[in-house]
Amino acid sequence: MKRTLLPALLIALAAAGTAGAATDSAKADAGIARHLEKLGYTFEVDEDGDYQMVFDVEGDRTQIVYVRSAVEDFGSHNIREIWSPGYVSKTKQFPVAVANRLLEDSQDAKMGAWVKQDMTAMFVVKIDADASPDQLSDAIDAAIRTADAMELELTKKDDL
Repeated sequence: MKRTLLPALLIALAAAGTAGAATDSAKADAGIARHLEKLGYTFEVDEDGDYQMVFDVEGDRTQIVYVRSAVEDFGSHNIREIWSPGYVSKTKQFPVAVANRLLEDSQDAKMGAWVKQDMTAMFVVKIDADASPDQLSDAIDAAIRTADAMELELTKKDDL
């Protein structure tokens, strides 16, 4: 996929995509930058230290994705999240049909699942924090493809 940045879209979506991010993890993880550079990806770092990218997808569409710098721990696991928005609700609650469709899609997804982030449905892929560049690329690709397909299905637009 060809990579391009759309700064205005990134700024507009940064608040929605990172609304729940911990403020103590505001520094960008330099290891992620090295991986993204090795992969040849163009990126920006947002105010929370997360990496933002916009990818061109089929049909002259674009899709935004975030690689979080913050690492979550569970037992002996260190987990990094890759987020991509697929739907924005007009209200605080998702319509029932949309919520059910997101649950169904989570069941079918090979990597990741849908989460509600305020009024935005985010597809989140969780990988080992020390994943290789190729594993990170696969996770980014899974997030982009899944979120863009859902956006197209639910809205028939290219807003995210």
